[in-house]
Amino acid sequence: MSVAEPRRIVLFRHAKADWPQVADHERPLADRGRMDAAEAGRRLTDTGIAFDLALCSTAVRTRETWKLAVQEFPQRPKTVYEERIYEASPGELIALLNETPDDAQNVLMIGHNPGIQGLADVLADSGEDDARERMTRRGFPAAAFAVLTFGGTWKSLEPGVATLQDYWAPAE
Repeated sequence: MSVAEPRRIVLFRHAKADWPQVADHERPLADRGRMDAAEAGRRLTDTGIAFDLALCSTAVRTRETWKLAVQEFPQRPKTVYEERIYEASPGELIALLNETPDDAQNVLMIGHNPGIQGLADVLADSGEDDARERMTRRGFPAAAFAVLTFGGTWKSLEPGVATLQDYWAPAE
């Protein structure tokens, strides 16, 4: 792969979680979350992006979201469960993405708010007007995802270098 080819980062917030009496990290998906995770998987497949790598938080709700979404993919990418995604700031998420091997062109990150939305906001210097407007209006509800592109190496990823190409969120 040439570094001249644009790289894609898809930032995917976990689906709607339930609120049982467990530690936050152990919260499972709600019934609605299970349905939305599968729908998000179908929508991610519709983008036509062949993911090389999925980085998923170790929290129960993110792992369940990923398990349901990836069932809709034609091919499962390499998956790394990364505890540093849980409760990470946008800067910490950028540092994690900076560690991505350069042979990965398309990366999917499954994580949490406010970090995932914050990362989409700080990375995207520009964007497709419709996608930007929808993301601004809707925020980043559970099971939403944003597709961003940038040029260069993963080590060069920093605020303002990406373009928001697409955005999707489940219907409320």
